[in-house]
Amino acid sequence: MSAGHTPVMAEEAIAALSPRDGGVYVDATFGAGGYTRAILGTAAAAVYGFDRDPTAIARARDWAQAYADRLTLIDRPFAEMEEGLAQCGVTAVDGVIFDLGVSSMQLDEAERGFSFRRDGPLRMRMDQAKPDASDVVNKGEAADLATIFKAYGEERHAGRIARAIVAERRNAPINTTGRLAEIIASVSPVSPQSRIHPATRVFQALRIFVNDELGQLVRALLAAERLLRPAGRLVVVTFHSLEDRIVKRFLQNRAGLEAGPSRHAPVAAQEAPTFRLLFDKARAASEAEIAENPRARSAKLRAAVRLDAPARSSAVAFAPKPLSLSKALSEWR
Repeated sequence: MSAGHTPVMAEEAIAALSPRDGGVYVDATFGAGGYTRAILGTAAAAVYGFDRDPTAIARARDWAQAYADRLTLIDRPFAEMEEGLAQCGVTAVDGVIFDLGVSSMQLDEAERGFSFRRDGPLRMRMDQAKPDASDVVNKGEAADLATIFKAYGEERHAGRIARAIVAERRNAPINTTGRLAEIIASVSPVSPQSRIHPATRVFQALRIFVNDELGQLVRALLAAERLLRPAGRLVVVTFHSLEDRIVKRFLQNRAGLEAGPSRHAPVAAQEAPTFRLLFDKARAASEAEIAENPRARSAKLRAAVRLDAPARSSAVAFAPKPLSLSKALSEWR
C-alpha cells in the first residue's frame, strides 16, 4: 500500500483490538485492507472484511488470496454486519474495528465526486448507487439543503449557501464538484488566516447525508454490541466531531458512565453495563504520525471491552435526532 493509504493510528488500534490466535474479527471498514493485514499478521485469526464500496472489495481480490483460509470479504455496509456474518455461519466475534469516514482512495478518484480538489461528477456515493449528491443539490429545497449543511457540516452560512445553490441551478444543473465548490466559495466569507476551503463543510454534509453515515454508525454499534463475546474488543477511529460524539455517547451509556438524572426525575431501572472502557479519554495520534500524515491530526481512538451483560436494544441515549426534512428527501432514506 502507498503511504497515502496507510491506516491512521494503526499500531494503537491493533494494540487495543488485541487479536489472538483462533479469534474471529470484523474489519467493518475494509478500504485498502490496512487493519485487516495487521490483524492477520499479528495472530492466526479469522477476519471478515466489510465494505459497501465494491471497488474496494475488487481491488483486494488478488492479495486476499494469500489469506483465503482466514479472510472473507463481504460487499455490504457495516450496518449489515450481523446479516453478512450470519450468511457465513458466524454469530459471535472477538473483536470489531472501525475506521470511519471517507477513504483516501475515494478522495483521490475524481470520478467518485468526493472532493473538490479534482473536478469530477458530483456523486459522493460509497456504494455507487442513487440518490447521490447531484440529486440532493439539484432537487432539494433551500430549507432542506440548509438543514443538511448545518446539521452534518456545522456550516455557519448554511442558509446563504443553500439559497445560492437554488438560484444557480435555475440557470443550469450543478453536476460537478468544481462548480459546486465555486458557488459555495462565491457566497462564503473566509478569513485570510483560514486553511480550510469554504466548501469543505458542505461537501462533508452532503457525503454524510447521501450515505446515511450517522444512521449506519448507530446501527453498526448496536450490531457490534450484540455480536461481541464477553472479553471481545470494540475499537473505533473517528475523524470528525459528529461521529466521535455518537461513539463517545454510546460507550459512556453502555459503560454506565453517563451523568445521573435530576434528583427530581423519576428513578429508572438501572441496566447492567455492557462495556468497560479501555481508556478514560479518546487517544490521539502521535506528533510523529501527524507530521508524516496530516490527516491523523483529527483522528480519535476509542476502545472498550465487552462485558457479559445482555446487549441492549435502545439507541435513544446516543443516536442523533432525525433531521426535519421535506417528505421527498426523507423518503430517500
